[in-house]
Amino acid sequence: MARPSFLLSTIGRKAAMAVSGILLVGFILAHLAGNLQVFLGPQALNEYAAWLRALLHGAGIWILRAGLLAAAVVHVLTAWSLTRASHAARPHDYHRLANDASTAASRTMRWGGVTILLFVVYHLMHFTWGNAHPDFIHGDVYHNFVTGFRQVPASLVYIVANVALGLHLYHGTWSAARTLGLSHPGHTRTAKIAGAGLGLIVAAGNIMFPIAVLAGIIR
Repeated sequence: MARPSFLLSTIGRKAAMAVSGILLVGFILAHLAGNLQVFLGPQALNEYAAWLRALLHGAGIWILRAGLLAAAVVHVLTAWSLTRASHAARPHDYHRLANDASTAASRTMRWGGVTILLFVVYHLMHFTWGNAHPDFIHGDVYHNFVTGFRQVPASLVYIVANVALGLHLYHGTWSAARTLGLSHPGHTRTAKIAGAGLGLIVAAGNIMFPIAVLAGIIR
């Protein structure tokens, strides 16, 4: 029987999920850094958004979106495939769950991923397409940012989703490191610390935006 190709093997799919996850983390950090322009006022944020739209004569943002979409599709499909393979290998639940060696992040990794996926759709509808926004003005990113987060339910959605994202990044960071060969106990400890730091920075940074609007810091 022919051996499956590397990308179709379990380790190959895990590697693809790890690499695509790294690319997505890069986007998340860049997105967070860009949004910090909001603290400089309307002109700074709107000029930053205009620069993005004009990058490479307008082609840049579409290249970025295509790359982001490809990474997201690979990440979601490999996660789904690995989950199905795991369930197929263990069709019956254990009589007793042993959570001592796991974490809240690892136990909620899959549901956290679904939560994040649904949130991404909502985020696009809220701030990109505007069909879930109470007063969307095309091109006025600062206005959309402030009026969007003034809605308490919308802000709560962002807060909950970013808590899930922080846990996902924590577990995903050291899991990706292990998949890519950093399996030494010292490397695992470092990866866990890095994952905790990354998850905290991203979650706290993104949660800061709706809270700042609701508190009147960003007007």
